[in-house]
Amino acid sequence: MNNAQLNELKQRYVASGAASPATQFADRAENALIWDADGNRIIDFAGGIGVLNIGHRHPKVVQAVKDQLDKVMHTCQTVMPYEGYVKVAEKLSQVTPVRGHGKVMLANSGAEALENAVKVARAATGRDNVICFTGGYHGRTFMTMAMNGKVAPYATDFGSMPGNVFRAPYPVPSEGVSDEDALRGLKMALKTDANPKDTAAIVLEPVLGEGGFHAASPGFLKAVRELCDEHGMLMIVDEVQSGFGRTGKLFAIEHSGVEPDIITMAKSMADGMPISAVVGTDKVMDASGGNSLGGTYTGSPVSCAAVLAVLEVFEEEQILDKSLALGDRLGERFTQWEQAFDCVANGRHLGAMAAFDLVTADGSPDADLAGALCKKAREKGLILLSCGLWGNTIRFLMPVTIEDEVLEEGLGIIEECLKEVVGSQAAATA
Repeated sequence: MNNAQLNELKQRYVASGAASPATQFADRAENALIWDADGNRIIDFAGGIGVLNIGHRHPKVVQAVKDQLDKVMHTCQTVMPYEGYVKVAEKLSQVTPVRGHGKVMLANSGAEALENAVKVARAATGRDNVICFTGGYHGRTFMTMAMNGKVAPYATDFGSMPGNVFRAPYPVPSEGVSDEDALRGLKMALKTDANPKDTAAIVLEPVLGEGGFHAASPGFLKAVRELCDEHGMLMIVDEVQSGFGRTGKLFAIEHSGVEPDIITMAKSMADGMPISAVVGTDKVMDASGGNSLGGTYTGSPVSCAAVLAVLEVFEEEQILDKSLALGDRLGERFTQWEQAFDCVANGRHLGAMAAFDLVTADGSPDADLAGALCKKAREKGLILLSCGLWGNTIRFLMPVTIEDEVLEEGLGIIEECLKEVVGSQAAATA
């Protein structure tokens, strides 16, 4: 079927809240390229929203999945366990920087990992409250919608959210929130809303994902760790988007030297297969009773095979070094664009987790321009995503394994689009 036929089916049968606004349908993909149902070639700078750090259909992952399909597809690991689950748990325990000996539970999605992290924290502490941050994003289930630091579009139409979730400001110096401001706000939340003796955990992303790719400083993260230790609260770090090599470390928290009690992960850990994990200190992870964690599909044998293959690829292909090199190249291009276009500001990157903002003449966020840029890029064969609390951030999540010539082609399209949208905007106001 072609794009037009598939769009007709989408309009008739897919719920509007779940339907993509895109009119092209993926037919096949390889590394950083997608071909749609009409045969058009598209450069992918989104990576399935950070899922494809080692590219579409990495051969080693594809082979591991095929091999597993010839053995076992499903048993439910709580009914009949299998080698893949315990091997993934072993590997994650070895590479995840939590305090002490790590233990692992596997789930299906990032949101499910966060839900279970909160369950574990409540069981381990006997407390209810959770403190999260402005701009944070943790998922689309009810608990994670309550935890998100942005309302639209995630929680707009769904009524009351679960209670015992409180918010503190995330440090974003470019938006006027310093480390000191954020820490003061966090301490104020503990004074005015969430009594420390009733607070199970502080949950934060070391680099905001949907919130605009802003990295918390090592000093701030250390201060959060100290505050948790002072009050017996757990530190939960959400690495769903920033994890598995996006920032040049396996996990972004490693840049700070801070060891959390729990780390959640998903997205690029299986190169497109659905799986997530909660990794925490053994005492914390063992706090809840038998059969209290899990689900029918959690830790699928096929997804576990993909995770183990991904970890091998990281070692064999020096993915972390490639992430750092890609981030440097993006940073250089952002600097050039900031000099060439008044609307481009605040270029930033931690490894290949990179972004810049689009602003008006007075420096205010320009979400309309961000939307126009992404639309124009799609018309020219490039998938580009915006994000941020104000919707004016352009984020980069292309595969770390992207070929040099494809990267340059994509960056060239962005530069061309910037010239066109800025020019058309100037003409409209003249």
